Amino acid sequence: MKILIADIPDEGLEVDIAEKMSIDDVSPPSPVKARLDVAKAEQEIIIAGSLQAELQLQCSRCLRDFRRSLDIPVNVVYHPLEEKQGERHGLKDDEMDLGFYRDEIDLQDLFREQILLNTQMKPLCDEQCKGICPHCGTDLNISGCACGSRQTDPRLEVLRKLLDKGKE
Repeated sequence: MKILIADIPDEGLEVDIAEKMSIDDVSPPSPVKARLDVAKAEQEIIIAGSLQAELQLQCSRCLRDFRRSLDIPVNVVYHPLEEKQGERHGLKDDEMDLGFYRDEIDLQDLFREQILLNTQMKPLCDEQCKGICPHCGTDLNISGCACGSRQTDPRLEVLRKLLDKGKE
């Protein structure tokens, strides 16, 4: 959904959206829902509200698929793109909720950005997830493995032989 800047009345807009989206590494299986207030303050456009999404993720430890619900507060201020022209600098902490517009604001871009910023880089199905055995691949959340986790790293095998010689 796109909001044309010229269509925003002086008293602002109240927007309720439920939109199906596809995002690179996360898959919202159901529509992303948002309730937003869009206000105009001279040249600035202020968007405030909340965004709800359910994501289909893969655990970075055990590789199982799981669902996670997000409830994200949204508070973004948009400035005209002309203000940015010619400027090149890194974002500071107080500029993280800043955006720029030309003639319209694409809310789908805003949703995508907010969801990606609020999703863990390495999602876990549970904080206590044990992951998988690096040797046999058994899911350690379901059962223990029988491969004998006391295997020596092959790069350190030479040192173990030296220790064995010292015992003789």
